[in-house]
Amino acid sequence: MERGPVVGAGLGAGARIQALLGCLVRVLLWVASALLYFGSEQAARFLGSPCLRRLYHAWLAAVVIFGPLLQFHVNPRTIFASHGNFFNIKFVNSAWGWTCTFLGGFVLLVVFLATRRVAVTARHLSRLVVGAAVWRGAGRAFLLIEDLTGSCFEPLPQGLLLHELPDRRSCLAAGHQWRGYTVSSHTFLLTFCCLLMAEEAAVFAKYLAHGLPAGAPLRLVFLLNVLLLGLWNFLLLCTVIYFHQYTHKVVGAAVGTFAWYLTYGSWYHQPWSPGSPGHGLFPRPHSSRKHN
Repeated sequence: MERGPVVGAGLGAGARIQALLGCLVRVLLWVASALLYFGSEQAARFLGSPCLRRLYHAWLAAVVIFGPLLQFHVNPRTIFASHGNFFNIKFVNSAWGWTCTFLGGFVLLVVFLATRRVAVTARHLSRLVVGAAVWRGAGRAFLLIEDLTGSCFEPLPQGLLLHELPDRRSCLAAGHQWRGYTVSSHTFLLTFCCLLMAEEAAVFAKYLAHGLPAGAPLRLVFLLNVLLLGLWNFLLLCTVIYFHQYTHKVVGAAVGTFAWYLTYGSWYHQPWSPGSPGHGLFPRPHSSRKHN
């Protein structure tokens, strides 16, 4: 007879705890949503700034040209100095795959939500196909340069013994080493991805300014791209500090910048191209005519 109030009190306490947890979850969701909207607005404004877009090329050039000087002021035993570190294996070696995945999702959402047209969306996504072709073509060109400028060496305890084997394949088949001029493919790829992502992400500021649909999923995808762009900048700095010879890095970054100029800086502004980021997405303001 005396257990009824105790059970009722226990049920009441459980209901209060459940209500408190529900309230806490709602508060956390509201805070996360506010941070998502605030962060995406500020990042879009930052990346969409014309001043930043002009200075970003200077920033990347400074990283590649002067970044190697930092090797005298950093710890040579840090994790980033190892070729087998987690970021080098999981991110740098697959930088184009990460870029295509994140940036492809962003371009898909932005273009389709702005136009609702599959053909226009496919046209804008084709810029990533062009980028993949640039990456594959550059990689083959770098290997060709190494083949044409290289020689075959046999490692010995006393040093290296030069062999007269004519090409890389026969040299490696004999168990020797082929050494030639190696353009840094990592520096090329990270530079190209940084310029490409900065160009594509800058569209989001204009997208928001036109009041187009910008729900939480799109904003989250945009912020993921911003984080990836920040990671590429950091890993580019680590690459120029710890790996490759100086001229190899400078040439790789120069080729990456030139590839960006040929595509985003020149070709994409032509009518027979995939189009520049944001092209055809936003309504043009009607010019007002004055009547006397």
